[in-house]
Amino acid sequence: MTELRRLNDGGIGVFQQFLDSCTTETPNAYPATILSDPAWSERLEPVVTLENREFPSRIQLAQYLHEQFEAANFRPSLTDRGLWSWIGCFLFPDICPVGRNGRPEPGANARWIPESTNWRRYYRHLIAGPYRIFLAHRDDPMRALAVLCQRPGRPGDLVEQLASRQEIVTNPSIMSVATECFVDSATGRPRASASRKGAGGPRRLVAVLEQFDLAWDLSTLPTGALRTMLPREFGIALAS
Repeated sequence: MTELRRLNDGGIGVFQQFLDSCTTETPNAYPATILSDPAWSERLEPVVTLENREFPSRIQLAQYLHEQFEAANFRPSLTDRGLWSWIGCFLFPDICPVGRNGRPEPGANARWIPESTNWRRYYRHLIAGPYRIFLAHRDDPMRALAVLCQRPGRPGDLVEQLASRQEIVTNPSIMSVATECFVDSATGRPRASASRKGAGGPRRLVAVLEQFDLAWDLSTLPTGALRTMLPREFGIALAS
């Protein structure tokens, strides 16, 4: 178990240099020392401990963090850039995708170092993003499985389309219906419809919801009513 800390500006800079180097032919060594070195990070109170482990899905990652925070009576700030950067660096070896050449493929830096003041990019953080969604639906996180069932390091287009829109990803009815449309209830994994670019896919759902929003207050629309309003293309997805 490792004690949770917060990266300072220098530590964030070292982590960013490492991420940038991953796109070159000579990536830097993983900067494990910044996680505990007082020159790069600082202690937090109360003490929270985390362990390196694999997380098959975003919801399992978010739930684990929630449980660890609750056990320590710790209320993390969702805009604490140093905190979430530390967690990103700590979990990097466990969740970062690896290419065929065996090298890490971290993608955009925003996936590891959060842009805390920009919601339209904050959701891209591979840890703070799912944790924030989990909190928004903590009374029933499973209804948000459409954006929490993916592997932590590979969120995919379904997350990109739904989680980038706060009015969608925080709406209980919309997320319940999206989960019915795009997640196999038997396996808890994305349906084929989750990767469709056209009819019955996530981009089409967003377009339909934007049309609905012109006539109805989606924030108060019950799940059942929204389900019956969807075009037949989504009825097929629900039954598939």
